Amino acid sequence: MYGAILGDIVGSPYEFDCNNYKAKDFPLFSRHSDFTDDTVMTLAVAKALLSSRGQDDAAIKAALVREMQQLGRAYPDRGYGTHFGGWLYEDDPQPYQSYGNGSAMRVSSAAWLAKDMAESLHLAQLTVEVTHDHPEGIKGAQTVAAAIFLARTGHDKAEIKAYVEREFGYDLSRTCDEIRPTYHHVESCQETVPQAITAFLESTDFEDALRTAVSLGGDSDTLAAITGSIAEAFYGVPEELRQECRKRLTPELAAILHRWESALYNEKICGRI
Repeated sequence: MYGAILGDIVGSPYEFDCNNYKAKDFPLFSRHSDFTDDTVMTLAVAKALLSSRGQDDAAIKAALVREMQQLGRAYPDRGYGTHFGGWLYEDDPQPYQSYGNGSAMRVSSAAWLAKDMAESLHLAQLTVEVTHDHPEGIKGAQTVAAAIFLARTGHDKAEIKAYVEREFGYDLSRTCDEIRPTYHHVESCQETVPQAITAFLESTDFEDALRTAVSLGGDSDTLAAITGSIAEAFYGVPEELRQECRKRLTPELAAILHRWESALYNEKICGRI
């Protein structure tokens, strides 16, 4: 999950059209670099999936709702969308047909815990259906989970691209140079997921993946979180960036990340963790 969290932190100062910086030569971290709702929900989903492993779908969804609401309420001013911000405080929270990119930015743990592609897609769908139950919201999350699963199990970029285009129908033909000039802040899966994947496909290493994603503009923290989640599985994350990530989290959030990392190592889950 370091990839998603670092993408969020690195992209946070450049979110919204007025703050976009459409080049790669920006400071990776500054005093304005901070975690947002993307990090909070990524960690909440991971905590829920770990605590409900081996249980049925209803129990997994219940854990997701519980952890997302608890952690979201603990960090209330982190940039939640209007509908989701209301959902966090509902006594009987229900999905609301969203296709926002929040479904795709929080899904990475599903791909790491899955033993095969089918489970990766299924867990991804469960993480989405509690809020973003529109078909495009589900598709966006499943696409990111699939890309992460393929990356962590040794597939190359050509295979990842071909799978995404074949199974999910996203158009990955445009280059970042073609996307960048007209790309703007938009929060749908349809206009975030393919751009984030393209940034990963064109990258040369983990840091370059984050820089490429941010340089596209738009919803830069979420875009970079998605790109970073895939890049982590493909490249791994340098230790100095892991340390910087932990420094910028609260003790509570850092503890969740530590438990997650320990679980992966203890179970010898494959991939570049």
